[in-house]
Amino acid sequence: QVSLVDTGGGLVQAGGSLRLSCTASGRTFSNYAMAWFRQAPGKERECVAKISESALLIYYADSVKGRFTISRDNAKNTVYLQMNSVKPEDTAVYYCAADPSYSKLDSADAWGQGTQVTVSS
Repeated sequence: QVSLVDTGGGLVQAGGSLRLSCTASGRTFSNYAMAWFRQAPGKERECVAKISESALLIYYADSVKGRFTISRDNAKNTVYLQMNSVKPEDTAVYYCAADPSYSKLDSADAWGQGTQVTVSS
């Protein structure tokens, strides 16, 4: 099973930018579809973005479309989430996830430990 480490969270002002990274180890990264989820206090977990193994398929939640960009570097075993024009409602713990199947990322095999993103108004 692949192991994931999320980094890059922090405190940012509304309108600012942040880049999250998730580095994988233990299995062939290029065989895994990847996703970023977030969960705010009192809210359900939400899939923010996902990307297929070869990056041919990409999905964004409506709430982040046009502001966030997911990308991957298979040579570095890393997936990124570039967050621009952030809003206070983007405040949450962000988790990366990995699964061999793009369609099964909601119940992914592996999850990162989470990284806190806090957006101040």
